[in-house]
This record gives sequence, structure tokens and C-alpha cells, in this order.
Amino acid sequence: MFEKLCDAGFQVEFHSHARAILAVDFPGVEAELQDVLLNATIPIEEIIASGGGEAKGTQRLRRGLQAQGWATITFTVEKLINKQPREAISHKMDHVKTYDLPDGGQGTVAMEIEWNNKDPFYDRDLENFKRLHAEGAISVGVIVTRGRSLHDRMPELVRRFFDERQIQGFDDLLRWGYEPTPKQRAAIMTRVSRARDPLTFREAFVSKFVGDKFGEATTHWRKLEERVHRGVGNPCPLVLIGLPDSIVTFSEPEKDLNPIIAEAQAEAETDE
Repeated sequence: MFEKLCDAGFQVEFHSHARAILAVDFPGVEAELQDVLLNATIPIEEIIASGGGEAKGTQRLRRGLQAQGWATITFTVEKLINKQPREAISHKMDHVKTYDLPDGGQGTVAMEIEWNNKDPFYDRDLENFKRLHAEGAISVGVIVTRGRSLHDRMPELVRRFFDERQIQGFDDLLRWGYEPTPKQRAAIMTRVSRARDPLTFREAFVSKFVGDKFGEATTHWRKLEERVHRGVGNPCPLVLIGLPDSIVTFSEPEKDLNPIIAEAQAEAETDE
């Protein structure tokens, strides 16, 4: 199952019989997710220019899933005593789809995308899956996140951007929609100008930029794996999918990059 994703470098893990459940009761999930994920790309310029909002790559994934019928749903679980409501707990899930089952009933699969968030969001997602599964609201939970190769190679990808675009200083970055804060500028220049073991501008920027935006405390494969392997979310059947470094592209047409860069530049001007 998900062989095409695996062949393309995606990481895929199944827990609590999720593979068997999908194969028997939800055979359509594999084709739908592979269709969306195999077409996923993130231009390197988007990684550099993206501001504080949701990444454009995540937005494109969401639109692809919506086109396949995955919708945002808020589940509300209520407790009644003598027909009187006593307690209600709501769980909003970004991507949910209900399927007809072979036995004539229906079953639901829920999914969250954690491209680049703070890692405690995994606890929220997994606990929501656990509660909803216990209540019979969902059959399987899916999390799509930054895979090991994408996380580990992020510094290398940013260095390649610097080399190919011949970035020599802060002014060159403005062309691509990135405006560092005064604090970031100071931190970078401190590393460049220090007397002992000074760094080149490129290395100082890469270290600061990647550490700030894609550090170890963000959502990536190892952080998710740690939680799942110690039982967070258990016993909900889970599918974990890690996005590979190959989804980052360096040859997007300029006409496709211009809106990304223009939006980032507008955000930078607004923040000033």
C-alpha cells in the first residue's frame, strides 16, 4: 500500500492495523492521497519568502484534498444525563471524508497536515484522533508532515538557493521577498564579524534562517515518531506520511514565482 509514495521517497508508517483497515474498508484512500501528494511541489523561493501565515504549499495540498471531497469538519461529542446535556467537547479536523463500506455501512477517515508548526500540535492531533476513534467517529487518522530527508536537508536546500541565485547580502534577499528583522540581522552579522571562527554570510544566514523556521522544536518526522512510538494516540489506527526533500523545486517558471515574491514583499512592508 502507498507503493508509489514510497518509490517517490515519501516515508509511510502504519500503526494499529491501519494498513489492513484501509485495504479492506477504504481502498479509495490510497489513490486519492497518492494523487494529491505525488503532485505536491514547494518552490525553494516559497520557503525563503514565506511569512508567518500558512505556507502556500500547504494551501495547495488542502485545495487538492478538497477537490477529492475531503472537508473541514467539527465533531461535537455530547454527554446526556436523563436527556439533559451535561458536557460537550468539539474537535475540529481539517480534512475528513466519509466512505461507503463493503458491509453497507459508512466509515470516516480524518487527516491533519503539519508542514511546519510547533511540535506540541502533534499531541493535539493524536489526542483528537484517539478520542474520536474511541467514540466511533473515525476509523483511521492520518498525519502528513515534513519527512526526515526534507527536515535534515533543509540547510543544504537553502545553501543551493544562495549559490544558484548568487546571494551575497541582505539586499540580494529583498529581490526574493525576504526581509529579516533587525534582531535577525544583528544575529547574522555577529556570526559574520566575530573574531574567532567567523562564518561567511551564506553560512551565517542558513544557520539562523533554518534554525528559526525549521528547528528541532517544529513539526517533523522524528518528533512525530517519538510520540507515536511511546503511545500517544493509541489505539487509534494511524497512517504517518513524511514529505521528502524532492518536493522542493528549483526550476519553477518566473511567472509562477512572481505572485509568491510580490506577496512576501507586501507582507514585509506591512510589518515595518
